This record gives sequence, C-alpha cells and structure tokens, in this order.
Amino acid sequence: MIKYLGSKRTLVPAILDVVRAVPGARTVVDLFSGTARVGHALKAAGYRVRANDHLAYAHALGRCYVEADRETHERDAERLVAELGALPGRAGWFTETFCERARYFQPKNGARIEAIREEIARKCLPPVLEAVLLVSLMEAADRVDSTTGVQMAYLKQWASRAHKDLALRVPALLPRAAAGAGEAHGLDALEAAATLDGDVAYLDPPYNQHSYLGNYHVWETLVRWDAPAVYGTAMKRTDCRERRSPFNSRRRFREAYAQLVAAVRAPVVVASFSDEGFLARAELEALLATRGRVHVLAHDYKRYVGAQIGIYDPRGRKVGTPGRLRNVEYLFAVAPEGISLDALGAPVDALRALP
Repeated sequence: MIKYLGSKRTLVPAILDVVRAVPGARTVVDLFSGTARVGHALKAAGYRVRANDHLAYAHALGRCYVEADRETHERDAERLVAELGALPGRAGWFTETFCERARYFQPKNGARIEAIREEIARKCLPPVLEAVLLVSLMEAADRVDSTTGVQMAYLKQWASRAHKDLALRVPALLPRAAAGAGEAHGLDALEAAATLDGDVAYLDPPYNQHSYLGNYHVWETLVRWDAPAVYGTAMKRTDCRERRSPFNSRRRFREAYAQLVAAVRAPVVVASFSDEGFLARAELEALLATRGRVHVLAHDYKRYVGAQIGIYDPRGRKVGTPGRLRNVEYLFAVAPEGISLDALGAPVDALRALP
C-alpha cells in the first residue's frame, strides 16, 4: 500500500482484537478509510466492511481493497495490468506539473504514469475494476516517488527509488469476506455516519491542522484526472484551499466530533486518536461516554519520518528541529449496556509499545 501519514499499520492487530471482542459482530463501518488498510485487514478476518472516505483517491483505495473481490476482479486486473504496463510514455500536463515544474517523479516515469492513466480513462471500465487499476498505478508511482511520504514538498535531491522504472502490479485483492460483500462509499463523514449501519463503527478522523488532501494532492489529481489549477512550489490543487474539513480545525473539531459520535449507526464504536490531536484524552472519553462504557488502550509509537529528519524551507535549508519523536495512540472501545466488552478487560493506562 502507499506510504501514508496516519496509516494504522502498526495498530491494526489491536483494532482487530477489539472488533473480535464484540459478540456476534459481522459488519464494520469505517468512516475515514484512508488507505483502506484497516478495512482490508477486517475483510481478511471475515468481516463485511462498509468503507467510506470523501477524497477521490481514498475512495478508489476502498473500492480496490474492500469492495473488489479476488474471485471477481483478479483475472481481468492481471490482463489489464500487463497491457497497461507495456505502454510507452507520453508526456503532457501531469509530467510538466509534477516532474518538471516540481520533482515528485523522474520525467521518464511521469510520462508513463500519464500514458497509463489516459488509457485507463479511455477504456471506460466498470468503477470497481477501474479502481483496482488506479490503485495499481498509484502504488507503482509511490514506489518511484521522491518525497518523505507526504506531498507537501519533494526532496531536494532525487530519492534513490525515483531512478527506478515504474512497474505495475496487481494489488493484493482479497476473496469476498465470509460475512458478505464489502462496500466503498465517497460520502462526507457525517453523512456516512448517519447513513451506513453496522455492528461496529471505526472512527479515525484527522486530528490536527494537516489536511489529507494537501498531504496527498498528487494522488487526488491522479484519480480525478482533472488537470486542476495549481499553486506554490508543491503544485497543490487550488481546491486544497477550499475543501476544508472541520476535523482540521481546532475551533470546529469538538463540535464536529460530537456530531459524528451522535450520528453513528452502530451499537459499538471503536475510535483511534493521538495525544497530539486537538482534544485531550479526557475530552474524548467524555464525548464517547455518551454512547456507553469506554475502554481505553494506549500505545506508544514512533512519529512519522518527517519528524525524525527535521524541518526545512523550500530551498532545502534546515529551519527548525522536531520536538518529541514518539506519541501515544489511543484506541477507545465503547459499548452500551447489554453489550459486554469484558474480553478487553478494564480501562487501562499502561502503554503498549508499537514499532
């Protein structure tokens, strides 16, 4: 899967343990699915997953890793990936913007990304199969990019991986889950919370001022394929300034989170949150306690790579130093009276170390 700030890769086993502790759970709603890493793991564990994310690239990832089933889509995907992978490059707007005016990819790879994306658009494929191919292309591009993992900027010197040739692979599709076919939606989170029902809802909203659209604007443009107006050294889409989420606002976050918690259509809520987020643990517990008894699991983990290497200006000059290098990731599990989560034990404060 793509490099992703906020990925729950290291937390997935703990999330699975919490969901498994819910008696009789079959359907899990993931309201901020992002890379679909959590949804993919839940599907592999046999749960029916209803994933949601309002960003186009994340919706494509959800369709690929949650909605697409191996037995239905893998054969066609293999054939099309081989066909697309043989296309020669054809430079245009994407190459000029992200490889010449900016330096996210080597121009040779930018031209191939562009040719492949144009061919995917030309084929007018069924949406789920198209999403599988878009994810194949996104992941191939991610393997030859020149960033620290976010698209707020690119490296001053080319990353060694950027010199490699772009190579498509079929994504790791899963067979249909035992509990039923998965779904991927592209709704606003509050609309999805009020629309999608299940046995468990997983909440992982943005928790600070950093927008996922701004951090991954190249993927948004690759999936939308709309050649938007761009600005700045990073060549961000201009709608990064306009599509503001209340979850990226300190002033608006608490109200938005309270509305989200109230709207969820699942008896059990599982929520992850970092200690560097807009709300303190006690505030989160108070909001979640409106739905039942709150269990808290705390995990210590290493911050993302940008926090490890320091802070630089657009000319590559170091202008600041990072603060703490580790954070605490909280996992809250909330159930109403009548649903026991006793398998989790009592609320705990002890930190569990994550890689």
